[in-house]
Amino acid sequence: MKMEAAPAPTPSSCPSTPRWNVERPFLTGRFHQETKATSRLAETRFSFDSFSPGLEKPIGCYDAAVQELIVIDDLLSALVGIEGRYISIKRIRGMENEITFLVDASMDLALQELAKRIFPLCKSFLLIDQFVESKSQFRNGLVNHAFAAALRALLLDYLAMVAQLEHQFRLGRLSIQGLWFYCQPMMGCMLALSTVIQKAAANSFTGSAVLNLLQSQSKAMAGDNAVRSLLEKMAQHASNAYLGILERWVYEGVIDDPYGEFFIAENKSLQKVPATENSKLTIFGSNHHYLECVKGAYEFASSELLNLMKEMYDLIGKLRSIKHYLLLDQGDFLVHFMDIARDELVKKLDEISVEKLQSLLDLALRSTAAAADPCHEDLTCCVEASSLLKRLAMLTDLGTKTVSDRNDIEEPISITGLETFTLSYKVQWPLSIVISRRALTKYQLIFRFLFHCKHAERQLCGAWQVHQGVRALNLHGTAISRSSLLCRSMLKFINSLLHYLTFEVLEPNWHVMHDRLQTAKSIDEVIQHHDFFLDKCLRECLLLLPELLKKVERLKSLCLQYAAAIQWLISSSIDIPKLDDSSDGSKQRKSPQAIKITTQNTTVTDSILKFEREFNAELQSLRPLLSTSSQAEPYLTHLAQCVLGIGNDQ
Repeated sequence: MKMEAAPAPTPSSCPSTPRWNVERPFLTGRFHQETKATSRLAETRFSFDSFSPGLEKPIGCYDAAVQELIVIDDLLSALVGIEGRYISIKRIRGMENEITFLVDASMDLALQELAKRIFPLCKSFLLIDQFVESKSQFRNGLVNHAFAAALRALLLDYLAMVAQLEHQFRLGRLSIQGLWFYCQPMMGCMLALSTVIQKAAANSFTGSAVLNLLQSQSKAMAGDNAVRSLLEKMAQHASNAYLGILERWVYEGVIDDPYGEFFIAENKSLQKVPATENSKLTIFGSNHHYLECVKGAYEFASSELLNLMKEMYDLIGKLRSIKHYLLLDQGDFLVHFMDIARDELVKKLDEISVEKLQSLLDLALRSTAAAADPCHEDLTCCVEASSLLKRLAMLTDLGTKTVSDRNDIEEPISITGLETFTLSYKVQWPLSIVISRRALTKYQLIFRFLFHCKHAERQLCGAWQVHQGVRALNLHGTAISRSSLLCRSMLKFINSLLHYLTFEVLEPNWHVMHDRLQTAKSIDEVIQHHDFFLDKCLRECLLLLPELLKKVERLKSLCLQYAAAIQWLISSSIDIPKLDDSSDGSKQRKSPQAIKITTQNTTVTDSILKFEREFNAELQSLRPLLSTSSQAEPYLTHLAQCVLGIGNDQ
């Protein structure tokens, strides 16, 4: 299990190491190395021309049998980090891991080769011993303390092995080949441990980073069972302290982390989780029993959190309230708001007062059935900086590519609040775990689409009322009668779209999510069901289908342009012109009320016919696209049928 690394603890948060632990060399394992070199330099003249320090003769002066005895004695010293007479240890200041063993050049070549085979074990001992001393300080944390303690116990076994070899040597029973034979079993383990501690020291690893390193290294040594078992044992010892912190956090909600090694910080103001009798977290290696313990505690905590959110914080009620406002389940407040805020919404972005819109929204909420909702005060309004299409193009975290190229989206020249207005909702913790900022963004995208469709519907209804106002006049065969048919087609399109969005997408999907939330067993299931609901609604509302969405937006734009133009054209027209002249040249009688002072008669006809051609052309281009898409996306079938039926009555 990969654990998160914790930030390094600050020096002020750790106890200081006593000075006598550094100033008194005989308390450390390296005193015999440092004091020996110092004393020799002080008492004798060191010859830089010859290898051997002091007054020692070159080892080549002795017979091969004597050389072997001398080399064995020096190697036994080197195995515990002590220089011999003809084997020296070279260190580079500032580079603690750079350790080199040198032999007298006059030594027998066979003895040199065998000695060099044992030097890696000597170097590994020095590195491990140095790591144990350095990582036992307070500031390195409990995991490093436990790891160093396990290494110290291993070094005791190693020193016992060297002592036994020395005893055999004193009895005359140890040859250099025998020394190499007895050292081989420890060679692989010590080299593997030295590799781990060098990586840990180079990266200043603490806490879970050390455990991750041990675990990954043990997996890498799967071919060597002895080394793998040793590394797993080291990981188990090193993890005891970390699992102790994890255990208290999981079962008690308490973080006992004196050196800042844990991956989270504690909020002491929160009520703790009650302790249980579950198994303790004592195993970290290949046995994953601790995962079952953590899983059990997680399920309990998740269930408790879910119950808290449902009962105390009324999660379902909050979601239902968001559905009322952002998904326009109860739109009476929106009708009132659009009436009183129209003058502000038609302004350009830099002229809109969000504070005024908020006060008008509050007034609309208090004046309608929304006042009975205790959550209505959490509703706020805001104005985006871009249109819906541009906003969708800028979002890259929806999980689906929404547009092929965001640069091909043309922003309206004079964008107003009607295109950018949206609602937001205040959500406090712990409900923000489910209703996150990302989830609210998805709600807002759906609201903006619905809001603009509602606006287009209201404008077309206004145009329809204008047509009804002149219905009593004798206008059959005129441009106005043709305009009435066009207005009805546009209304049918917008109403079909709104019906599809509301009753075929949002409502069914909401009820499915609601039923799933009732049976959810954990907070993760709730988040999954909620996110699935939003993603499904986004897609079925065409917001993740860029080609269809662009066509629909173009049709809505034409509807709005027509609704605004037709009211002015009708109010300013004089003799209502016919679309074609009569074959007999006779004139139809018109009511005197239809005659007004305005510009040329052809203006009305040309404008209406232009809107009709553009709307029908866009509608015709939408039909095959919608039909093709409905084959891959079955939920679009009914919308396709509705759109295919528009315009047949013209």
